[in-house]
Amino acid sequence: MAEKKFYYGGQAVIEGVMMRGKKTMATATRHPNGEVGVDSQTLSNLYTGMWRKTPLVRGVIALIESLVLGIQTLMYSANIALEEEKVELTGWKTWGIILAAMAFSVGVFFLIPLLIAKLIDPSGLGIGFNIIEGVVRVILFIAYLKLISLMKDIQRVFAYHGAEHKAINTYEAGDPLEVEYARKHSTANPRCGTSFLFAVLIIAILVFSVFSAFKPGLILLVASRIVLLPVIAALGYEFIFFTSRHCGNPIMKVLLTPGLWLQKFTTREPDDKQLEVALAALKSVLHAEQPEKYPSPVANPQVVEVVAP
Repeated sequence: MAEKKFYYGGQAVIEGVMMRGKKTMATATRHPNGEVGVDSQTLSNLYTGMWRKTPLVRGVIALIESLVLGIQTLMYSANIALEEEKVELTGWKTWGIILAAMAFSVGVFFLIPLLIAKLIDPSGLGIGFNIIEGVVRVILFIAYLKLISLMKDIQRVFAYHGAEHKAINTYEAGDPLEVEYARKHSTANPRCGTSFLFAVLIIAILVFSVFSAFKPGLILLVASRIVLLPVIAALGYEFIFFTSRHCGNPIMKVLLTPGLWLQKFTTREPDDKQLEVALAALKSVLHAEQPEKYPSPVANPQVVEVVAP
């Protein structure tokens, strides 16, 4: 029986890119001195075992994975970026920032839309109420993306996000993992986290509509916007998992279009140096998992410094 195709993915970090493989994660960052460092680590069994492959459960595991690994790589990249200033982000301060960011996200994108919808439709029941809430949520999400895209530091992160997609698209097209080949590829990818978040916003309308059939009061409505998030995330993951693997189908293309459009807010065209970083991260993962096909993790050992796990 042929082995199922594995789809590589990743995320942008501060002056770098993280790539996630079957069992390995690599984070490549541009150091203040101009060198590119690659930190490669073996993934926990939680992210590679049976539960990570089980429908619905894998969506929850993927959510945990994106939070934990995302935090780890962001902390790592931030410390690299700050190394010349002798500043390091560690401990409770970092986790405090993260918890505050999570509370902000839940408050802005789930609780505020609920309260606005409640003002417009005091009943708090039915599909109409949940559509109003969902529309407000989508508007706030798009406005938020537009607002942060105006910040110069975020623009650089979004450029690395585009570089990450170009590197993956280059690999999936079967092209050599070199900058000149990566340039021509799209900054959009159907498995992008932006598409996942949009799917979550839409699926939330359906899930909350089902819950509203039980005629909950305001307190239960508020609690449901938090408690049901793992369920919505699991369904959103399954949507992206299925549609991205059948993206040649005309119906799937239509379903994927809104998420791909939103990626115009969260990606930018990268320069060659940013592409070099993204390709270095991907090559490191491929070298660890397919050494016979990718014998060297870097294209130019003179430029890219590989840090052992």
